[in-house]
Amino acid sequence: MNNSNYDIIVVGGGLVGLSAAYKIQKNFPTKKILLVEKEKELAFHQSGRNSGVLHSGLYYKPGSYRAKNCVNGREQLVAFSKKYKINHDVCGKLVLATNLEEKEKLPALLEKGTKNGLSGLKIIDRKQIKEIEPFVDGLEAIWVPQTGIIDYKQLAECIKNEILKINNLSVVLTDCKVSDFDHRSIITNQGIFNGKNFIFCGGLFSDRLAKKDNLKLDLKIVSFRGEYYQLKAHSKHKIRNLVYPVPNPEFPFLGVHFTRMTDGNIECGPNAVFTFKREGYKKGDFNFSDTIDSLSYLPIWKLFFRHWRFGLDEYKRSFSKRLFLKQLQVMMPSLTMDDIEPGRTGVRAMALGKNGDVIDDFRIVESRKNIHVLNAPSPAATACLSIGDHILKKYISLIS
Repeated sequence: MNNSNYDIIVVGGGLVGLSAAYKIQKNFPTKKILLVEKEKELAFHQSGRNSGVLHSGLYYKPGSYRAKNCVNGREQLVAFSKKYKINHDVCGKLVLATNLEEKEKLPALLEKGTKNGLSGLKIIDRKQIKEIEPFVDGLEAIWVPQTGIIDYKQLAECIKNEILKINNLSVVLTDCKVSDFDHRSIITNQGIFNGKNFIFCGGLFSDRLAKKDNLKLDLKIVSFRGEYYQLKAHSKHKIRNLVYPVPNPEFPFLGVHFTRMTDGNIECGPNAVFTFKREGYKKGDFNFSDTIDSLSYLPIWKLFFRHWRFGLDEYKRSFSKRLFLKQLQVMMPSLTMDDIEPGRTGVRAMALGKNGDVIDDFRIVESRKNIHVLNAPSPAATACLSIGDHILKKYISLIS
């Protein structure tokens, strides 16, 4: 590459990294930005391997960064998708209560969503549920009209193109692996690049990048694999849009759900199982150093012991289609073994604090002249443009 000097270098080509670069480029159109992604395509990991949902902001604690950024980010994303013709559909979803305990949680969940700025939420009965989703069964449900679906891979490519349209001297490099960096430059397999400011959006490796930058951390990233089934062609009519369970506050994962994707497929899942490799998409994936790194972190054992029963059930479902089906049948009793087939997998980066608690809010910090996105859990894809605004503000304060 002829010119290796840039104003800003962004490490990580997921939606958060792309959105940060895009928002900075829009506000500083003459600044040269380099974005590097270690994979051969953008949004290869969490950004492109999630449920493809435009989240509403229903679940999150009012006033939290997750809640604020989800609602603002969704509104921005819908407008952006309309402008640039990104494949999306604001189709709404059901949050389904299948027993009395879940039914009793619906009013509080609705109140939380209302505090987060959602409108049109309503609790509906079994008859109304059947009118929306004829094949699912529940006592009551919350109808959430703001939820939708989107093609996040298409979104990533569009954001990249917009960055390069604003400044044709900016560059997005894929298959560009960072092996080392200091306060002036990054060393990659495609050369050495100099930057005035670095923004690290490393996803599953965010803590390691921050440690390399001499940040003192009170968390570690551990990874959990989510495995999906999908409805076979003859069964796709059984789900029209999105059906979610009432979340269990005792478990740090949402639970299996039904999701119509923008390509017409219907995904069922995911479960959540600990991985023995940070990017462990297959059951047999193993990396010795990743495993030692995770299991030597004592707080993870607090998490395991606290949720051992849930964790054991998740592993059982990982190896048993029959048990996975049984969980799906809670919401759709008519579903059979012949209706589902194995689908894709994803890996979630979970930030675990020193007390063994999951850090469920966004965590973005600065070090000298750099910015680190340490934790960006779901709904980070939905919130990406809003997170980009937040990073822009931090960047402005760094250079002021």
